[in-house]
Amino acid sequence: MARIVGVEVPDNKRAEIALTYIYGIGLSRARSILYRAGVDFGKKMGELTDEELARVRRIIEQEGAVEGDLRKEIQMNIKRLMDMNCYRGIRHRLGLPVRGQRTHTNARTRKGPRRGAIANKKKAKAKK
Repeated sequence: MARIVGVEVPDNKRAEIALTYIYGIGLSRARSILYRAGVDFGKKMGELTDEELARVRRIIEQEGAVEGDLRKEIQMNIKRLMDMNCYRGIRHRLGLPVRGQRTHTNARTRKGPRRGAIANKKKAKAKK
């Protein structure tokens, strides 16, 4: 397995797909990297020469944040919003949807599982 930016990339996958295992690299960015490195998209990662791997690594490092740096940057952006007390920051703090989605129904991904409804429980009747 090739190691790129601290991530084990599978050898048996095509290069354009294998690069998407790195956080922050999607299919279009992977194709762009391979095009600039002069590597065929359909070539499997195990078939790449050391020189081609080195070119791919160099381009990824030059291009900007991936993996840990990108995760840290995103967390810092969210923390900044929360510190400013802006609307989006408050939604992040409360664990509610940030981008205007409805919350009356749905939004279970952000809100978590439903709380047990007490209204459905029946009271025991007293016997005479």
